[in-house]
Amino acid sequence: MAKPGENSVGIVQTKTIRVVGPGQPLKLECGKTLGPIDVAYETYGEPNEAGDNAVLICHALSGDAHVAGYNRAGGKKAGWWDNMVGPGKGIDTNKYFVICSNFLGGCSGTTGPSSLNPETGKPYGLDFPIITIADMVNVQKLLLDKLGIKELLAVIGGSIGGMQVLQWAIEYPEFVKAAIPIAATTHLGAQSVAFDAVGRNAILADANFDNGSYHGKKGPDRGLAIARMIGHITYLSEQGMREKFGRKLRGADHYSYDFNSEFAVETYLDYQGQAFVERFDANSYLYITKAADYFDLQKDYGSLTRAFANTNSRFLIISFASDWLYTPAQSEVIVNALAANGKDVSFCNIASDYGHDAFLLEPETLGSFISGFFDATHQPGVRRQYNLDSIKKQRSISRFEQAQRTRVDYELIESLIGPNSTVLDIGCGDGELLANLTADKNIEGEGIEF
Repeated sequence: MAKPGENSVGIVQTKTIRVVGPGQPLKLECGKTLGPIDVAYETYGEPNEAGDNAVLICHALSGDAHVAGYNRAGGKKAGWWDNMVGPGKGIDTNKYFVICSNFLGGCSGTTGPSSLNPETGKPYGLDFPIITIADMVNVQKLLLDKLGIKELLAVIGGSIGGMQVLQWAIEYPEFVKAAIPIAATTHLGAQSVAFDAVGRNAILADANFDNGSYHGKKGPDRGLAIARMIGHITYLSEQGMREKFGRKLRGADHYSYDFNSEFAVETYLDYQGQAFVERFDANSYLYITKAADYFDLQKDYGSLTRAFANTNSRFLIISFASDWLYTPAQSEVIVNALAANGKDVSFCNIASDYGHDAFLLEPETLGSFISGFFDATHQPGVRRQYNLDSIKKQRSISRFEQAQRTRVDYELIESLIGPNSTVLDIGCGDGELLANLTADKNIEGEGIEF
């Protein structure tokens, strides 16, 4: 598997396409209509003759369509998931046709609050209708229809992107073959909603917000920066922050005895806030976080069991042990609901110190599981090769975390066992692996459980 920074997809172009015309506006969940709607998107790799190798990537709150490569020659900033998308990487563009679009309500080319309202000729601002995760997914489907995509091999995304993945599997069960929600949840808990509310209030309280009509003049930069700081804290883990920053001072050995930023963690958050202001729209932040708050599959369907009842996708649910924003327990709820419906689901809880942001920062570990799952889904009868040395070098994990990885590990183990083999499974648990091997490889097997 390629290392981060290697095997780039190169120079890519962000394209824009109109998916909804002004004469036939899209009806949104809030009851209002919206049109026209333009969508910014990028593609990588090529569709195969069968048309069965398309992969849709759904981005998180601050992401956009630019997943991999560079938008211009000599560019220094690669796409936000460049370490995962490219030739030989976890999402291999030599094998798969990869699509990512800036979602509805964004500020990077797709119609959102900063777009021109055709009725006024000015940016929508707060006249933009409230949107939901389902609205975002419906617009993505319109994009794929325009691109001539008849089915998705997989849809994958982290955080709010993972919410979109779940919505895709539920809303378009015949269209999606595999669904991979990463560090996701079926609904935000009270604490997560509270963090979103504080971030929005920081923007709304900024004197330059001007009821959302700040375009063309100084905007609510301070409020947006504070919202980003608050959000960024939730993306990290306590252990990761302690190891990276501790109580270190930045550029000094002694306290300054004033209110300027002096701890390393303070100046880091200052930088994150300012960098965000330079590329993001405050109104989009309001709308996107509200869409995340409204996402609630239990409420929409009565229960999670009902929500997933008609899905046909294979699922790979991935969480991170140190993620306290969308916790592993929230992923387990998804797994249990799918299992209650007898769905094909694997669960992987990865040990990482990076917290919620780990889905952006663990390309080797994450890539190993994703690439294997893709291969098993795309060509289920083909024996796959895995880099065992790479797997052995992964950090040690607890017995509990090993148990969470079991279902994914079965695919790895099965790929290494030839047909008609004789197998002794020591520590066979409930015997699921032996049952799979008997059905798939016609093995003769015995199991021993301690």
